[in-house]
Amino acid sequence: MRILISAGEASGDLYASLLAAELRRRLPDTEFFGCTGPRMRAAGIETVVDAASLNVVGIVEVVRHIPRIHGEFRKLVAAAEQRKPDLAILTDSPDFHLRLAPKLRRMGIPVVYLIAPQAWAWRKGRIPAMRRDLSLLLCIFPFEEAFFRGHGVRATYIGHPLTRIVRPSMSRVDFFRKHGLPLDRPLITLLPGSRPGEVARHLRVLPAAAEEILKSLPASFVMATPAGLRPGLDGRTIHAVDGETWDAIAHADLAIAASGTVTVETAILGTPMIAYYRVSEWTWRLGRHLVNVPFFSMVNLIAERRLVPELIQPDCTPGRIAAEALHLLRDPAARDSQRRGLAEVTARLATDSDPAGRAADAVLSLAGLHF
Repeated sequence: MRILISAGEASGDLYASLLAAELRRRLPDTEFFGCTGPRMRAAGIETVVDAASLNVVGIVEVVRHIPRIHGEFRKLVAAAEQRKPDLAILTDSPDFHLRLAPKLRRMGIPVVYLIAPQAWAWRKGRIPAMRRDLSLLLCIFPFEEAFFRGHGVRATYIGHPLTRIVRPSMSRVDFFRKHGLPLDRPLITLLPGSRPGEVARHLRVLPAAAEEILKSLPASFVMATPAGLRPGLDGRTIHAVDGETWDAIAHADLAIAASGTVTVETAILGTPMIAYYRVSEWTWRLGRHLVNVPFFSMVNLIAERRLVPELIQPDCTPGRIAAEALHLLRDPAARDSQRRGLAEVTARLATDSDPAGRAADAVLSLAGLHF
């Protein structure tokens, strides 16, 4: 088979690489090409477009990048026209991929969409196009399958891939020793996001929050980012680590996590957390009335209650972050209660079989192949 596979951000890069590896295990001669991140390239997928070129978030923030993104879009469309893949797997990044899907459909290429767009939360107007352009939608959250099927989209729930792979690679003692952290102080892990733009925005808040916490409680701080995305930090309060996010979360007493995939990783690792996020003021003003969900954090949505504190936009201040952090660090009962809730969330996301295997079954069935 020849498969176009595309992902636009770090989490999508991971999920796409897992599915590609499973498909290649079953069909060793499969040829993959597309829009790739580092994990997809490590899995042997040929790069037509570098996913880093698409890694922008926010209604306003994306505007100045549109010419470049459109150029990458045309490059991917041209590759599909020239190489005529048997099918396409588009992963997350709906602003990019839901524009690519109709182009591929008109070429007669079946489109599998991995990681459902959050149309249940906002932009429900996307659903008719999804119904028309997608041959199959692979969902990783348990409530999504019924929602999309109810709207006529061919959808199947595969389970969350992270439940099978998220784990630390070293012990707490080894992690602390490697980074020169004192074992007698609580560790707070700061998670600013995976995109350069969001990291830059959150760096306006996180160091000041750390300083506020230190006024009341001796603690150690690490800032964990994906490999290759090392933020510039002034001073010695925060120790930067890249490519060790799961260890930095697993061995922390508290995580302060940008709302997104990393909150799910933190839940799976069982570390108490605070969720936060900031976008530009104009993006917030334009977008906040479009979102129709009771919570911003996926962890709280799955839990169906306010399990973790959410500090979004006007609430995302150094003082508020520090106050919530100090409350959790000083209250063992609150931390234990949150841990029990996080275990419930993880159980809801887990499935009896491997999500990558279930996804591969669905893809091959669509292609008329069965293993």
